[in-house]
Amino acid sequence: MAANVITTEDLLVFKKDLLDDFKKLLSEKHGQPVRKWLKSHEVRRILTISPGTLQNLRVNGTLPFTKIGGVMYYNYEDIQKMLEQHNTKTRRNSSAL
Repeated sequence: MAANVITTEDLLVFKKDLLDDFKKLLSEKHGQPVRKWLKSHEVRRILTISPGTLQNLRVNGTLPFTKIGGVMYYNYEDIQKMLEQHNTKTRRNSSAL
């Protein structure tokens, strides 16, 4: 059986590669929750809105949801789309002033 010698330089290269991989993973998921589907309380916390406001978003069809066994789930991508659409509308209205 042959013995492998690991040098300090090998460890430094490994450390750099590992840190680069962590940075890449963090930049890809920055700001996104781990799960794709969020419950109502999580959406309210992210948007800092009340239960009534979230209900209005559901009733108006502004924010799609899925109800399973009395629990409502919201797709994180739908929340992002809603925010982007609102941001675009706000920019158009302010540029008209």
